[in-house]
Amino acid sequence: MNKTFSTLKKVILFTLSVFLILAITGYVYLYILPKGPEITEEDKIDTGNDSFVMYAYKESTRKSIRVWTYKPESWKDQDEIVFVMHGGGRNADDYLDAWTTIAEENNLLIVAPEFENKFSNYTTNDYQEGNLFTFFGSSNPESEWAYTVVENIFDHIKSTNNISNEHYDIFGHSAGGQFVHRMIILMPDNRIETAVAANAGFYTLPDENLEYPYGIKNTGISLEKDLKKSFKKKLIVLLGELDNDPSLGTFRTTELAMKQGAHRLERGTNFYQMNQQLTNRHNWTFNWEIDTVRSVGHNYRKMSENSISWIVE
Repeated sequence: MNKTFSTLKKVILFTLSVFLILAITGYVYLYILPKGPEITEEDKIDTGNDSFVMYAYKESTRKSIRVWTYKPESWKDQDEIVFVMHGGGRNADDYLDAWTTIAEENNLLIVAPEFENKFSNYTTNDYQEGNLFTFFGSSNPESEWAYTVVENIFDHIKSTNNISNEHYDIFGHSAGGQFVHRMIILMPDNRIETAVAANAGFYTLPDENLEYPYGIKNTGISLEKDLKKSFKKKLIVLLGELDNDPSLGTFRTTELAMKQGAHRLERGTNFYQMNQQLTNRHNWTFNWEIDTVRSVGHNYRKMSENSISWIVE
């Protein structure tokens, strides 16, 4: 019996040691070692397709980010700037391609950040959940939130291109739709003029008893102070009429996610209605809108085309 107990004890200690080593190694790789593509020289954005690489954070050189752009020849200072946020595939260049014709037709400077991550199939905290928390659950400073990175990119573009714009618009589809609506909720002092969150997989609800990312518990966000400001922002919840098939794309099926609805169309509708009811109860300003695109499902190109009427209206 003693021999069996001793062997079991050794197995347990060995297993715990392996897990500890893996956890430390993973943390060092993800949050200590520098990562990202090589920084490019600061230069003005070229007409047509272009890209540059900058440091993601203003106070650290630990992470870099590639930013894809498209600028029509006729675009000039004070013309509209639109950030386009990719989906879970982290394919910013594809999203940029979907917006080139839209950009030419509406004279828009398109900015598509690429939140590259080799482990994006397993982690969502760094992008669509805003990087508020590490994969291991510890808090990140606001200076390293993914939403702050967007604001940093805007500052970089302004300074390197002599741009005087004070605001920008933003569109995101799927995981990008998650990113956009959470940025409105969690960073209400952003410089976004119009935000379009299209076909998000699930939402952060105005519930102080639900832990993030399902609610706002543990985020430091309050209903009275912060969400009240968020509701004053112009957010469009854009839904595809045919985005009612949970087998399309990556669809979260946890218990809390399923409580939001059986598919993206239902979840988006419930999210909008819950926030509308909250603002009605408190008699708060509510500048959010909901729009359903007919005969379109989980398609970022079609949703991009149908978002433009909200951005350039």
